[in-house]
Amino acid sequence: MNSHNVASITKPKTKGPVVNGVPTGQLLEVIDLIQQDAEMAQFQFRLHNHWQGGSINRSRMDEWFALGNEQSRDRQITLDADEPELIAGQDTAPTPVEYVLHALVSCLTTTMVYHASVQGIAIESVKSRIEGDIDVRGFFGLSDEVRKGFNTVRVVMRVKSQADAETLRNLAMYSAVYDIVANSLPVELVLEKG
Repeated sequence: MNSHNVASITKPKTKGPVVNGVPTGQLLEVIDLIQQDAEMAQFQFRLHNHWQGGSINRSRMDEWFALGNEQSRDRQITLDADEPELIAGQDTAPTPVEYVLHALVSCLTTTMVYHASVQGIAIESVKSRIEGDIDVRGFFGLSDEVRKGFNTVRVVMRVKSQADAETLRNLAMYSAVYDIVANSLPVELVLEKG
């Protein structure tokens, strides 16, 4: 680890100019720390999930790891997931696959806005539509030949900006969730009894 004071890097202080609502100085401070010490780039996001009964799950997020230290939020965040009544749910919250769509379009948007902000590109508005097609025979175990998840996802982003569409699309492609969804990744599942 480099000689940075741990307290000074857990919550960057530099606000700098605000572009598109983003304090760019704060982002640039984090980027600078990572450029100085690649170990600072290792982040870990976590959540704890507890089945609430029936089709409902509740996840809580409070701690995470970034910039070489454990981090904590000022308040705990919780999210519930449910299923529609049509498939025996209570329809009280988004489905897990809807959260995937939300995560994807949110990450594409935030990524594009952050990169544009650091480059001084103004964005007036972003409105998106996202659709995911799924053949539920895989999920219900009715066919081993059908994928369990989405077979196609379509995202249409309508961006109001002076920058050209290709530039904005290229900025959005830095999205972590886009990479996860588009390129898949190994997931380790351990089931413990108890």
